[in-house]
Amino acid sequence: VQLQASGGGLVQPGGSLRLSCAASGSIFSIFVMSWYRQAPGKQRELVAVIGNGGSTDYADSVKGRFTISRDNAKNTVYLQMNSLKPEDTAVYFCNAASYSRGMDYWGKGTLVTVSS
Repeated sequence: VQLQASGGGLVQPGGSLRLSCAASGSIFSIFVMSWYRQAPGKQRELVAVIGNGGSTDYADSVKGRFTISRDNAKNTVYLQMNSLKPEDTAVYFCNAASYSRGMDYWGKGTLVTVSS
């Protein structure tokens, strides 16, 4: 499985971006899909997760501002980011996992910079 993230860029504080992560293969629907981020000098942290049944969970720092969704027909997971803050600046990575099957895949990151 290959994951390709896109949609990053430079945005002003208060602005919005939508990240996409497209997966190859035909088993996308079995995966729990997650977005992580890593800011300079910091550890990678979980931002949002969506189960294969559609349940979602978020880091406290993004609750109410970010929304994760998935389109199994397009093998794609999205992260809608609103009300962006400078502290959201990071490289964002998508992850596909099925731990019961021993599967764990990472895509290359996409850089999000929030600055005026």
